[in-house]
Amino acid sequence: MAEDFLKYQAQTSPHPLAMKVSHAKGSYIYDVNNKAYLDFVAGVSACTLGHGHPKVVAAIKEQLDQYLHVMVYGEYIQEPAVELAKFLAKNLPNNLEKTYLTNSGTEAIEGALKLAKRATGRSGIVSAKNAYHGNTMGSMSVMGYEERKRAFRPLLPDVSFMEFNNEEDLSKITKKTAGVILETIQGGAGFIEPKNHYLEKVRERCDKVGALLILDEIQPGIGRTGKLFGFEHYNCVPDILVTGKGLGGGMPIGAFTASGKLMDLLQDKPKLGHITTFGGHPVIAAAALATLKEVTKSDLMAQTLEKEQLFRKHLAHPLILDIRGKGLMLAAITPSADITNQVILACQDEGLILFWLLFEPKAIRITPPLTITKEEIIKGCQIILKVLDEIQEKHS
Repeated sequence: MAEDFLKYQAQTSPHPLAMKVSHAKGSYIYDVNNKAYLDFVAGVSACTLGHGHPKVVAAIKEQLDQYLHVMVYGEYIQEPAVELAKFLAKNLPNNLEKTYLTNSGTEAIEGALKLAKRATGRSGIVSAKNAYHGNTMGSMSVMGYEERKRAFRPLLPDVSFMEFNNEEDLSKITKKTAGVILETIQGGAGFIEPKNHYLEKVRERCDKVGALLILDEIQPGIGRTGKLFGFEHYNCVPDILVTGKGLGGGMPIGAFTASGKLMDLLQDKPKLGHITTFGGHPVIAAAALATLKEVTKSDLMAQTLEKEQLFRKHLAHPLILDIRGKGLMLAAITPSADITNQVILACQDEGLILFWLLFEPKAIRITPPLTITKEEIIKGCQIILKVLDEIQEKHS
């Protein structure tokens, strides 16, 4: 199977981890030898309720018996998609009332960028250095990391970049700016939180010049930071909200949400301003709705902040210089990329799944399912400390 994986399935890097997966349940993934791996990554922040959560699986199975895809997005009334969009509106500020469902986060970013241009009649987009919003051409255009996009130029014109948390750079947002796009908490950059009311100041600047604020909640959204959406921590409501990953409970989804007035602009002049075949797929929408209900009606979000403190307590080690992020969106920073690589690879051998971040080579990603137990957190931290001790001993 490994040979076929490399021969027939396109790869994203020269050295994939290449675990042969047999099955997954709860906080564990099992390989074909039935070895259990405790999952501290959750499919890169996607498996909000862990693997095979009974409520998500039941929702999928129930919808499978009704119908699968029946028509391109937006034409037929399909209850799972309607109920999902309605549930989002009921749990968001009043100006975020209408949702366009897509197949992935990057597709939702594309729609959000188009909507900002359509609404303002402007072409300028301002993003952040070291930002990551996806890998399609529009999303890549607002990626603030030239090394990853140089080979694919030319990209969208009129995109400029400001430094996250740098208030002096807010002057780059002008009356030529259609939209400012930011991750509420920067992901690939190393789980960088906004500081000193930064997002409020961005919001104020956008209002002053008539630009729309797009917040990318693809990673911090759906309870991962202890609130349903990360922006709730920072007193800043966007004009357009983008989500994905954890919304689907392990199924592929994206969404962008705005006011009805804004979203209706995609209906006309031109018609079909944004279109997708499989967006709002009934099975995926059913899974997403079940995920949202469980996150909002359980105590998982409150537990998330308690679990954050547990990680911080049990990952005290000389080779962990800092733990960035909020809730269960954490990045442990080591002294070097080499140490980070050793930790991630050695921990997999020990039965613990960790992963990298895109642009911060010293960061160890820790984004487990929200359903992870406190006992599992301590167990995983003990594995990390054991590996760090071995690395420290080797280099002493």
